[in-house]
Amino acid sequence: MGELPASGVGWQELSKSECFGLLARERVGRVAFVDELGPIVMPVNFVLDRHMVVFRTDGGTKLDAAVRASRIAFEIDGTDEAARTGWSVVVRGEAVEVTDPAELARLRQLPLHPWAPGAKTHYVRILPAVLTGRRISAPGRGLQPAHGGEVRRWEPR
Repeated sequence: MGELPASGVGWQELSKSECFGLLARERVGRVAFVDELGPIVMPVNFVLDRHMVVFRTDGGTKLDAAVRASRIAFEIDGTDEAARTGWSVVVRGEAVEVTDPAELARLRQLPLHPWAPGAKTHYVRILPAVLTGRRISAPGRGLQPAHGGEVRRWEPR
């Protein structure tokens, strides 16, 4: 186990199981990709389906990225500002539009309800290549490594 700095702030890598558990319970995340103007991050409502992130969208930037089978990142997080603790999960992979009629019919049965206006008739799936997560702990919070993971010093990026 790594040592915590004098401040006592540390971070721990989350296991894949913990990452999938957090993805399964959340409904809002951020999708990041590069368009013709450069990097962009957009919030989306999503659902975890068969270890893949799925979101709905209308025509436009997010759908264009999916149609091009773009490399994409997706992130969720949670914080407790008072306790100075938090966690984040990042999925990196390929975005693809779901077009198979049988698969679309199945996805329409999932609890995926966009908050933004519009029909959001297109379904996009993120095929994960890399899944990472970390938890940050403040002094006195007793951060323990997950499943043999290492506790490390947290350094802002």
